[in-house]
Amino acid sequence: MSWSITGAAARRTGRASRRAAAAVVAVTAAAVGLSVLTGGTALAGKGTDGASTPVVTRAALDPSLVAGRGASVDFVEQEAENAVTNGAVIGPDRTAYTLPAEASGRMAVKLTPRQYVEFTLPSAANAITVRYSIPDAPNGGGITAPLDVTVNGRNRSTMTLTSQYAWLYNQYPFSNDPKAGLLHPDWWITECSCVPSATTPAPTITKPFRPNHFYDEQRLLLGTKYRAGDKVRLTVPVGSRAAWTVIDLLDTQLVGLPHVDVSAANVLAFGADPFGRRDSAAAFEKAIAFAKRKQVKVYIPPGRYRVNRHIIVDDVTIVGAGNWYTIIKGRQVDLDTPAPDGSVHTGVGFYGRDAADGGSTNVHLSGFAIEGDVRERIDTDQVNGVGGAMSDSTIDGLYIRHTKVGMWFDGPMSNLRITNNVIVDQIADGLNFHTGVTDSVVSNNFIRNSGDDGLAMWSDKTADAGNTFDHNTVQTPVLANGIAIYGGRDNTVSNNLIADPIREGSAIQVGSRFGAEAFTGYLRITDNTTVRAGTYELNWDIGLGAIWFYALEKDIDADIQVTGDHFLDNTYNAIMLVSDWPVKDLYSITNVRFKDVKVDGTGTSVVSARAAGSASFENVDARNVGAVGVNNCGSFNFTAAGSEFSLTDLGGNDGGGTTGPWLAPWELPNTITCDDRPPVVTPPAPSAW
Repeated sequence: MSWSITGAAARRTGRASRRAAAAVVAVTAAAVGLSVLTGGTALAGKGTDGASTPVVTRAALDPSLVAGRGASVDFVEQEAENAVTNGAVIGPDRTAYTLPAEASGRMAVKLTPRQYVEFTLPSAANAITVRYSIPDAPNGGGITAPLDVTVNGRNRSTMTLTSQYAWLYNQYPFSNDPKAGLLHPDWWITECSCVPSATTPAPTITKPFRPNHFYDEQRLLLGTKYRAGDKVRLTVPVGSRAAWTVIDLLDTQLVGLPHVDVSAANVLAFGADPFGRRDSAAAFEKAIAFAKRKQVKVYIPPGRYRVNRHIIVDDVTIVGAGNWYTIIKGRQVDLDTPAPDGSVHTGVGFYGRDAADGGSTNVHLSGFAIEGDVRERIDTDQVNGVGGAMSDSTIDGLYIRHTKVGMWFDGPMSNLRITNNVIVDQIADGLNFHTGVTDSVVSNNFIRNSGDDGLAMWSDKTADAGNTFDHNTVQTPVLANGIAIYGGRDNTVSNNLIADPIREGSAIQVGSRFGAEAFTGYLRITDNTTVRAGTYELNWDIGLGAIWFYALEKDIDADIQVTGDHFLDNTYNAIMLVSDWPVKDLYSITNVRFKDVKVDGTGTSVVSARAAGSASFENVDARNVGAVGVNNCGSFNFTAAGSEFSLTDLGGNDGGGTTGPWLAPWELPNTITCDDRPPVVTPPAPSAW
């Protein structure tokens, strides 16, 4: 079907398309046969009898606990610790810089050669995604290692795993060198409780120092449709270069046929190479120019295209055959001289024009994958999957991995719709609305293993306003937060699922920091679910909240309502309101309203207040609370009049823990109940309310 349709496209685009027809036949056939797309061999065969009951989860939870929240995705998650294995289950552990802590659900399975983990398909599937970790090379830079995939004991494929995009070390912005000394010897180091450069004798820092970002993931088309009950086994073969292989989870799905667009300008007609042997950037640009003149779309058929620089897009629609089939991959390229924006590298990415040049409009990107080659964090580099400024535009159905940030937008810009994308394995953020992004929506996206905030609005210099983050899933951000809102006006965070933030952040942060404009108008945080959040803040040596408000540079005094949210299995606190010590008497957090909230399990308190200000609570139900319900330190002046932070009970606040009701009358309005670092009680697993 694909080659005859492409012939029709060739007639529309002229002689160049006719010359490309043979290549289209070859690449489409190759895509169906998998040799282009997977790098492995997948052979069809019959299933075997016998079945075990698969355990299907969402963010390592019973799906019933998060119904209606997070992204609706076309794959099914199974955690390795719930599968059949002869390996070793590791975890649970939430201690940063450990393999279990960065795993979904804080558990995984560790295999050595000859060991396996076996999953039972809960539904028909022809494709898998494996989230895994293997060791780094002794001097950094990563290794590769095989992983055998069989279905029903047959049909063996071999995936080539890599740690080239994992394993960072040291202090921010991190190093790829496990033997490097401190990047910032003048910074406070928790491990020695000192500033090394000011300490005599200098402390000995264990190397590698603070290893992190252990995991990566890889996809594989299996070549045939398998039935529910069939068994997918992942085995580490004898002779693997990896001393161990950790399997975190398996996603399975049924991928449809490649999408074909017969009326579009086919990039093959302009010289694009679907086998990736030569750079196709110029061919893409020719196709885009032609499509704009003829007012048609650009179509990128199945293939693996090499693109080593930005493709500038404006007033154009670009569609692929589907993100399993159309893969646009590039290596990171050193620039001879730094770019005006400070970049020292370039790489694959689709960018709107700079906002200073008017930005881009009417851009529509869909149905392809972007795979970068970013292995280090350089904050001045523009090596993101999608970037620039795009107004009145849509981005739908992309798969982005191994770039610095999946999508980073520098406004001012407005009316951008970002839907149904998968963003994984980033060095920094998953997505960031930076500087004056307005009236835009990020909905039904799945983000996993970001190296910084999963989703962020950063009102740097100009307020982000009128935006919505809705029905997204964010899992295992290695650093910082699942969703972060830094200033802005009239924004909404709703119906999201955020799980397993690792360190120095949490599920949701409302922060006056990073030079952001003040919060004004309203902020609505509504009907979100967080799980296993409330991390340890390395520099403060305290536990955070699943949601935390941070007044570092300005007061937080907008109309902020937290309504209908569920905070499950909180490592420390469910809710935290804090100001940094040097500014504790300058900035406050006032008039935050919590209503119809459920808290199931806290390692410490329901509310921890470490700032001046106030909040009200109505119908906030809590259970399995590990410490006193309200840990109220205020701004640490311990006045005779009580804490500088007051709590208002609007009724219906029920439940608590071993210390009694979480919001007891004696705590109101501002009793000092300050315990700087209370003992942590491990919460039980969440359950139906």
